[in-house]
Amino acid sequence: MRDLKSVPSRQDLVLVVDDDPKIADLVRLYLERAGFQVVVAADGLAALKLMRETPPALMVLDLMLPHVDGTTVARIAREEAGIPIVMLTALGSTRQRVSGLEAGADDYVAKPFAPSELVARVRSVLRRAMPARQSTRLQRGDLLLDPAVHTAELGGRPVELSPAEFEILTALFEAGGRVVTREQLIDRLHPHGEGIDSRSIDVYVRRLRLKLSDSPSHARFVVTARGVGYRLGTG
Repeated sequence: MRDLKSVPSRQDLVLVVDDDPKIADLVRLYLERAGFQVVVAADGLAALKLMRETPPALMVLDLMLPHVDGTTVARIAREEAGIPIVMLTALGSTRQRVSGLEAGADDYVAKPFAPSELVARVRSVLRRAMPARQSTRLQRGDLLLDPAVHTAELGGRPVELSPAEFEILTALFEAGGRVVTREQLIDRLHPHGEGIDSRSIDVYVRRLRLKLSDSPSHARFVVTARGVGYRLGTG
């Protein structure tokens, strides 16, 4: 399978994946009103085909899909193309949220949802995915973070981070070893405070640790301050 990360994505293109045509049409309508181009897939196989033909800037993904489930689509989309993902979950389903976040989703919206909230979350995730304006490189041990081009390297090798993972790591770097609370991280990812909880932060951190060490329990760079939050380790 070819690596799509080097293929330029359409910066205004959103791929909506939902097997409910009413929901898909509603999402398409509001995203188009917000200025996005939208393509729709009704199942996981069709979504992967469209993604490989024209990589979108972002994917809005329902987890409950025929043929190939949404969790698998999310994992493949992250591995092949590094596409940011906003997932649609059942109201109150913590299991679905955790499953989607662990597969690589950046954010979630619970059904039924306000279309304006979904559009706001799409814009928020896309902002986090854009290269930051800051030009100073950040380094701790053999971990190098470059906000200007939104890249991370560990021991000279690139590390693929999702927008949310990159934002959390940047926050820890900026704190300079001080503890960053879960509430502060929630605020940073979602300034308006809707729809994300401390467990979601813990999932992001677990994914981040896996990418920065051999084991999530071997916390070289992301150290837990029990009951409070996280701080940057010495590496």
